[in-house]
Amino acid sequence: MRTLQNKSRAAFPSLVQALECRAEAYPTNVAYTFLADGESDEQQLTYAALQGRVRAVAAHLQTQGLAGQRALLVYQPGLDYIIGLLGCLYAGVTAVPAYPPDPFRLERTLPRFQAITQDARPAAALATSLILTLAGDLLDAHAEFQGVQRIATDVLPETLAEDWRAPKIDGETLAFLQYTSGSTAEPKGVMLTHGNLMHNLGLIHDAFELRPTSQGVLWLPPYHDMGLIGGILQPLYAGLLVVLMSPLDFLQRPFRWLAAVSKYRATHSGGPNFAYDLCVRKVTPQQRTELDLSQWQVAFTGAEPVRADTIDRFCAAFAECGFRREAFYPCYGLAEATLIVSGGKIADPPRCQAVDAGALETGRVLLRAADADGTAGATLLMSCGGTLDAQEIAIVDPETCVRCAADQVGEIWVAGDSVAAGYWGRAPATAETFRARLPGSASTFLRTGDLGFMLDGELYVTGRIKDLIIIDGRNHYPQDIEASVERCHAAIRPGCVAVFPITVDGEERLVVTAEVARDYRPAAADPNAVPGVLDSASLITVIRRTIAQNHALRVHAVVLLKAGSALKTSSGKIQRRASRAAFLAGALDLWRP
Repeated sequence: MRTLQNKSRAAFPSLVQALECRAEAYPTNVAYTFLADGESDEQQLTYAALQGRVRAVAAHLQTQGLAGQRALLVYQPGLDYIIGLLGCLYAGVTAVPAYPPDPFRLERTLPRFQAITQDARPAAALATSLILTLAGDLLDAHAEFQGVQRIATDVLPETLAEDWRAPKIDGETLAFLQYTSGSTAEPKGVMLTHGNLMHNLGLIHDAFELRPTSQGVLWLPPYHDMGLIGGILQPLYAGLLVVLMSPLDFLQRPFRWLAAVSKYRATHSGGPNFAYDLCVRKVTPQQRTELDLSQWQVAFTGAEPVRADTIDRFCAAFAECGFRREAFYPCYGLAEATLIVSGGKIADPPRCQAVDAGALETGRVLLRAADADGTAGATLLMSCGGTLDAQEIAIVDPETCVRCAADQVGEIWVAGDSVAAGYWGRAPATAETFRARLPGSASTFLRTGDLGFMLDGELYVTGRIKDLIIIDGRNHYPQDIEASVERCHAAIRPGCVAVFPITVDGEERLVVTAEVARDYRPAAADPNAVPGVLDSASLITVIRRTIAQNHALRVHAVVLLKAGSALKTSSGKIQRRASRAAFLAGALDLWRP
């Protein structure tokens, strides 16, 4: 089995010591740059300035008796968020990152915020004075926030830094609660210790071959594992330069991401699969002439299934900008394992494997010719690399809890020091998910809930157990069907399709929900174009026909959604179970031609 071995890791027991050492050795070096407008408005903090502000926040938290308590982080992306997060670590306070409720979409964003507050039971909420002023009435109106001390960290005097006292923390000390992005109603707080963080940051450091000369550019949300640990904590751990921007600035104008990679000569940057697709669709030929992506060494992609066709399209579109296919770095990870679980070698191009689609439906792995494509009864899967050093990946039958044969799909189990301590306040769920055992193994495993297989020492992820659709005795992965729907007509918004089963007369039936693009106009060259005004009946027919041809499935119902109404997590993943519940309740926001 191919593993990545340690090369050179910073010898810090915690991130507190990491910042202290960097502030002493490189006080005037820039630690973080945040692009307030996503383009040129640079806000920066040197290590010395960061240390002073973090110490001031930590000292105030300590004087308020909050050490050992939990503090909700209610910031927009930016430097204040970083200061608040590190201030908690410096004070021995457990940070609870939370996406602030959107005042324009309270019905979608407030329930999750309330659920996190109810579950975490924070003693304090940290934010800027502006946010606390704007959200004051909202917080006052809900019982969950009563008794929660509100602290505006941006107005605390820096002289407080003199009162800071180093906290007593070790590898078992709780650092923060990373709330999963799954169901909006029931987010679970993953308990990450300082030991978990330092171990996983070391794995990332080695897997990505980070150096002091490395440069990062990240737009990922700082409330979730990839943006929080990869975008904020990893640069501090590795001592590398990073330029950050708000995810909203990226989504509004995807060119901003690639422009920043080009301008700052970034060597490391990345995001979920949809981000690369979005750039292919939204970055114009003229904008491409302005880009130089030749320095991009690691274009990591994870958090959702990595598609071979996405990699192909991105490489074709940006080859003229100097982007190299070898830079693509598919990897696998999850919040319950802190972040990264598997990854490849930087020098290797992304590896793709064709497997028989029919065999995959029965849970078997039957290899096809390397040049097979999806139209010939094959499914293309991307490798997520090998097991990282000091961790173990096992493929296990989720029913019998024994190892699968080499040609079987099973649940991905992970063991190692990056595996979190469990779910906050949920002992039964912790025992079920984090305390799994294999016959003949002394290790305790994390059950990821993801399905996949190992081939030549590399991990291939096929889907999630809870999302698996079983119709007529055959397994269907929703992301495969969703990809077919996205490609079948230009009017359908990529990343905004959900497929899920419902029970009708005792049988599983398939339902599809799909957003229709707000600005869609039929092109003359589009074989699926509908003359004049796009009508729902024609579009539904195209979707049904595509699913029947590609997946041999009949569709019970197709629901076309208004642009922007697809149900997603705060990290941008489609919510299939929430979509199913909304469909059954008749609560979906329908598209009207």
